[in-house]
Amino acid sequence: MKRAWLVFLPIALSISLSGCRARVHYFPEGSVQTGVASWYGEEFHGKSTSSHEIYDMNDLTAAHNTLPLGTYVMVTNLDNGKSVTVRINDRGPFVKNRVIDLSYAAARAIDLVGPGTAPVKLEVLRNLSPPPATQKFSVQVGSFVSRPNATALEGELKKGFAGVYITIYKAPTQTYFRVRIKALTLDDARRIAENLAARGYTAIVFEEQ
Repeated sequence: MKRAWLVFLPIALSISLSGCRARVHYFPEGSVQTGVASWYGEEFHGKSTSSHEIYDMNDLTAAHNTLPLGTYVMVTNLDNGKSVTVRINDRGPFVKNRVIDLSYAAARAIDLVGPGTAPVKLEVLRNLSPPPATQKFSVQVGSFVSRPNATALEGELKKGFAGVYITIYKAPTQTYFRVRIKALTLDDARRIAENLAARGYTAIVFEEQ
């Protein structure tokens, strides 16, 4: 069975990883995930998303850290059984142990606005989502709030890998410097990630923007 990759976006990672247990994160393709959902609304209304769309809190959209932008997901509130279909057009959430940030409209549809969070099930709607051939991938090895730390890891990785680069992500309250390695295909990204994991790094496969 093919596998897809899913992990929370880290906001900081120590350069010295030799003592860490090697980890490569993924979940089975078929793309059913459970976890905690939250929502975001007026504070971000009218601002640019990771897909370069303007966030509209009244649209049925959501933020997810690794699903390809444009993916359609059915989100079911496990507390009440209510469901809503959303399109992933942003990255997040940036809070530990949360799997998706819903727009205000999507949160309202499943009665999430009042509680603020709820356990949910995510199901990717393959027939509505982008085909894998349109996706490009990279492998993230670290994410830092300090540019010098990211540069140091970049230099360390260049000794053993081609295509190492730093990308800058500006979150609402913090700028992150993310160290990544370019991959030609998802299979290539997997091979790079396995290689990194064998060396003791935490490797995370992302869809390229």
